[in-house]
Amino acid sequence: MSGTILNLIIQLVAGAIGGNAAGASLKDINLGTVGNTIAGAIGGAGGGQILQALLPFLAGTAGGGVDIGSVIGQIVGGGVSGAILTAIVGVVKNMMSSK
Repeated sequence: MSGTILNLIIQLVAGAIGGNAAGASLKDINLGTVGNTIAGAIGGAGGGQILQALLPFLAGTAGGGVDIGSVIGQIVGGGVSGAILTAIVGVVKNMMSSK
């Protein structure tokens, strides 16, 4: 399996976990398990790819290989961006439902 596909899978899974963690910790932005998972996975993949493109040395992918530094970078980047997108979607949903 190529390193790019492996990194994308790691970002999707980490984003889903980050989205569910954000939904569980902040009840007012909770989208439900499926909503948190979908928003988190999309955020994890998108944020992880942006992080990898802008800061390849931070994401651990500058050498093009898959090593422990790369995996940790993808997990952190995907998890954090998955949590952020879930929070944004939750806030927008709450704002739209209050009108």
